Amino acid sequence: MKKVGFFQSVRLKFIIVYILLLLLGIQVIGFYFVDKLEEQLKDQFTSSINDRLNSLTFSLQNAFEAERGEGEISLQAEVEQLIYEFTEANGRSQDISSLLVMDENRTVIAAYGNTTAQVGEIVSDSRIVKVSLLGNTDPTISGQVLSGAKAIVDDGDQTVGALYYTAQMDDVYEQMQDINGIFTKGTLLAITVTALLGILVARTITKPLTEMKKQAQVMATGDFSQKVDVKGNDEIGQLGITFNDLNDKLRLSQATTEGERRKLSSVLSNMSDGVIATDRVGAITLMNAPASKLIGHTFEQVQGQSLLDVLDINDQIEDIADMEQAGSMVVDLSSEDQHLLIKANFSIVEDENHEMNGFILVISDVTEQERVAQERREFVSNVSHELRTPLTTMRSYIEALNDGAWQDPEIAPRFLDVTQNETDRMIRLVNDLLQLTKMDHKETSIMKKRVNFTDFFNRVVDRFEMNKDENMTFERNIPKRPIYVWIDEDKITQVLDNVISNAIKYSPSGGTVRFSAHSTRKQLRVSISDEGIGMPPDTVDKIFDRFYRVDKSRTREMGGTGLGLAIAREMIDAHHGKIWAESEEGKGTSVLFTLPLMNQNRGDQS
Repeated sequence: MKKVGFFQSVRLKFIIVYILLLLLGIQVIGFYFVDKLEEQLKDQFTSSINDRLNSLTFSLQNAFEAERGEGEISLQAEVEQLIYEFTEANGRSQDISSLLVMDENRTVIAAYGNTTAQVGEIVSDSRIVKVSLLGNTDPTISGQVLSGAKAIVDDGDQTVGALYYTAQMDDVYEQMQDINGIFTKGTLLAITVTALLGILVARTITKPLTEMKKQAQVMATGDFSQKVDVKGNDEIGQLGITFNDLNDKLRLSQATTEGERRKLSSVLSNMSDGVIATDRVGAITLMNAPASKLIGHTFEQVQGQSLLDVLDINDQIEDIADMEQAGSMVVDLSSEDQHLLIKANFSIVEDENHEMNGFILVISDVTEQERVAQERREFVSNVSHELRTPLTTMRSYIEALNDGAWQDPEIAPRFLDVTQNETDRMIRLVNDLLQLTKMDHKETSIMKKRVNFTDFFNRVVDRFEMNKDENMTFERNIPKRPIYVWIDEDKITQVLDNVISNAIKYSPSGGTVRFSAHSTRKQLRVSISDEGIGMPPDTVDKIFDRFYRVDKSRTREMGGTGLGLAIAREMIDAHHGKIWAESEEGKGTSVLFTLPLMNQNRGDQS
C-alpha cells in the first residue's frame, strides 16, 4: 500500500481545520473589538473637543453681550484675545486645527489655524447658514478631520454669532494602528501556540488510526493474530474495539472458509464423477481428478480454455449461452484405442444478483451403459428376425392351400395374395431392421453435401403429389428463397418419405396435408401435418420408438413395420437435428424436425 505523505494526512487536515477555526474566532472577536474601540475613541475625542469649545463659546457669548463705550476694547479685539488665550491654554499642538468666529451676518470676526477665510469676509458655508438659522449642529467626521459649528446666543436665545471649528483625529487613528498591531502580533502568537497544540492533539487522535491502518495491512496478508491497543473509551476507543471484533470475526470466517474449501476439495477429489467449473464465457476455472482422467487432460493443460473446445462439442453447442438449454448430452470422446462416451449434465452458477456467473459440468462415463443399450438393440434386432407372426400366417394359408384350397378358384387367389403381402411385409421389416442395426453400429456412412433445402423439399413433395389421391389436398408453406443445409440428401429423402407416407396413410378422404419450412438464426425447422385421427397425449413421444404402433391392427393393414419413424429419428440425430411430434386426438398429427443451417464460419465442414 502506498505510504500517505504528511501533506495528505489526516493530521495536517486536522491542524489546518483547528487553526482556521481559531483564526475565524479571533477575527470575529477582533473585528467587533476594534470596531467598538474605534467608535468609543471617536466619541471620547468628540466629547473632549466639545467640552473645551463649550467654555470658549460661553466666553464669546459674554463678549458679544458686553456693552462697549468709547475707548473700550472692540468686539473683534476681545474675540481675538479670547481665541488666543484658548489656544495658549490648550497648547498649540492640540488637536484643534482651525477656528472661525462670525457675527450674525456671517462676517468673520476672528480666525485661527489652517483656514483660508479672512477677517471681514462673509462666509457662505451651508453649515454656518444652518447654525445661523437653527442653532448648534452635530459635528461631522470626514477622513481624519472632525468639523462642526456652535451658535453664539444672547440672553434672549437669539443667535448673535457662530463658532466654526475643525480638529485633527490623527491621535485616534494612531492609537487604532497601535492596537491593530498588538492584535496582529497576538493573533500570530495564538496561531503558533495553536499549531503546536494542534500537532499534539492531532497525534493523539491519528495515532490509533495509524495503528489500525497498519493492522488492516497485516490482516490483508491473512494474519489475524494481532490486535489494536485500545487506550480509551471514546469514539476512537470504540472504533478500536469494533476493529478487534472485526478481526476476530474475519479470523473465524477465514477458518470456516478454509474448512469448507478443504471439504469441497476432498469431495471433488473423491467423487467418481468428474466436475468442471467455468466462468461466464465458458473458460475452465476448476476441474477435479476424475474429470481430468475422463477427458485425458490435466487441469493445468486446459485451464482458461473454452469448455466447448475441450469437449469438442462446437457442432452441438455453438454458443456457451446455449448450454443452459442443452441441460445434458452424451459426448463422444472415443479414440482409435478406446471407445469412450461421457454424459455431461450442465447447471448454471448464479451470483448474488441472480445473474449467470458460470457453469458447473458434471461428467460421468456412460460407455458401459451405452454398450448395454447397444446389446439390447441387437437383441431386438435378432428377435425381430425370428418374428413368427408373419410366418405363422403364411404357414396357415399354405397348409390350407395344400389341403385342397388351391383347387377353389375363389379362395386360392385370395390366399396367395395374403401370402404375398405377408412376404413383402417381412421383407420390408427385415430391411428396416438391418438398416437400424447398421445405424446402431455406425456402419451407415453419412455423405453430406451443401443442399438448397427449398428446392429439395419441393422435389420430394412433387413426387408424392403426382401419385396422391384426387380428393387429397397438399398445402405448401415453403419459402421461395434458398435455405442451405449440410445434409446427406438420400438419408433426409428417406426421412421425408417415411413422414409424408404416414401423413398420407392417416389422412381421411378429402383431407389436407400441410408442408412448411422456415429458418431461424441457427437452424431449419420443417413441419408435415395431416388431418388424421391424431394420438393421445401420452403416446406422442413414443411413436419414434421401435415397433411402437398407436393402432397396431390398422398399421399392419396398411403395411407398416413400426420402424419408419425410428429410422427417421436415427437419421435426424446423425445430422445433429431433432425430431418430434405434436398431435391432438381427432384433429391430426404434425411431425416436426430441425436441421442445423450452414455455418458460414466453418465453410463446408461439419
